[in-house]
Amino acid sequence: KSDSDTYSCDIGDAQSRAKLTVQESPVIFKQELQNEEAKEGKQVRLTCELSKPGAPVKWMKGDTVLHASEKYEFKQHGTVAELIIRDVKSIDA
Repeated sequence: KSDSDTYSCDIGDAQSRAKLTVQESPVIFKQELQNEEAKEGKQVRLTCELSKPGAPVKWMKGDTVLHASEKYEFKQHGTVAELIIRDVKSIDA
């Protein structure tokens, strides 16, 4: 996308110009989340892999958007996004 701009070819007394518009390809899941089972009180790590590094990720439980806290930690390394849930309880299922 950052290559979008006007480009020109200059031969001294004449120029030719063209506008380049780069359309971003959509982010897709290369690896989706997998179901997990955990014992109460343990920590769970949910991981997915995206097609683009640094793509914005929003984690949700049902319809509720999760926010970073002592309970939830978010990590993103390149194309891998992780949700860490600490001290899981039955209500976290």
